Amino acid sequence: MKYNCDMIADLLPLYIDDVCSPSTRQAVEEHLNECPPCRRLCDEMKQQDPMIDTNIAQERDNVIKNQAKFFKRRSAVAGCIIGAVFALPILICLIVNLATGAGLTWFFIVLAAMFIPTSLIVVPLMASEDKFLWTILSFTASILVLLGVCCIYSGGSWFFVAASSVLFGLAVPFMPFVVKAKPVAKRIGNNKGLLLVSTYSLTYILMMLCIGLKSGSEHFFTVAALYSLSPFIFMWGLFALIRLPKWSGLLKAASCILFSAILFFFSDTLILFLYNHKIYIPSPAFSYETPEQANGTLCWTVLISGFILSAIFAAAGFVYSKNKKEMSK
Repeated sequence: MKYNCDMIADLLPLYIDDVCSPSTRQAVEEHLNECPPCRRLCDEMKQQDPMIDTNIAQERDNVIKNQAKFFKRRSAVAGCIIGAVFALPILICLIVNLATGAGLTWFFIVLAAMFIPTSLIVVPLMASEDKFLWTILSFTASILVLLGVCCIYSGGSWFFVAASSVLFGLAVPFMPFVVKAKPVAKRIGNNKGLLLVSTYSLTYILMMLCIGLKSGSEHFFTVAALYSLSPFIFMWGLFALIRLPKWSGLLKAASCILFSAILFFFSDTLILFLYNHKIYIPSPAFSYETPEQANGTLCWTVLISGFILSAIFAAAGFVYSKNKKEMSK
């Protein structure tokens, strides 16, 4: 198929940038071999300044950087204004506190309390990158500061119990987002799940340790360890099953469901055996007349449902793996 010169001129930029199809390239080259004017036009286009595209890209980047600087300045100004607004009630509290002759008592509580809205409003405006990470960190720090100030001025000894509980409570919903933040993800690589589960474990252990020391009960740590064993086995067991490299997602789901059902069924058995060496198996009475029968009914229902669901997922996983192998042949 022959192309006229106008069509070839339209195709030359694609031909020179090597982004055309093989058939188009062949047609253009055949025309260039037969048409000196188009050949000269092609040579002129090849000899054009190659810095044009580079200059355009630089101008685009400069525009983006200037816009980013503009919005950053606007955010900084807004953050300063909001910070000044928060400073106003702090200043009024200071004046009133001194005027009433109370010294600097509840002023520090007000000051510490103002850190919380500051961390949620000012920090996101002032931070140029990783706003969520810095907001969570500053919010956690502000709560700990407020708890410390309140504990000091109330003369209490509950700070470590409250602080450890806050750390564990905040870690549960927010750690999945923290491990995905760029500074954290860059350092830990593919160990996000390990860091997540380790943080849950350490903050929980710290909380229970502080509660046990505060309570002063000699049996607290024994009972807490027994009742914490099943959740720890559940969490680390799921982590280990999910990290299995060669299993498909359906097979991992089947294994996790079966593992969860079996652990739920034998959790009381494990606790009672470790506590007083008593062998306990949930009763399959499927009745709700007594609490023990209701517990047995629930355990057996979960176990049977877990076996059925895991079998369905496992069958689907094997079928999927088989079809995938056949398609790859």
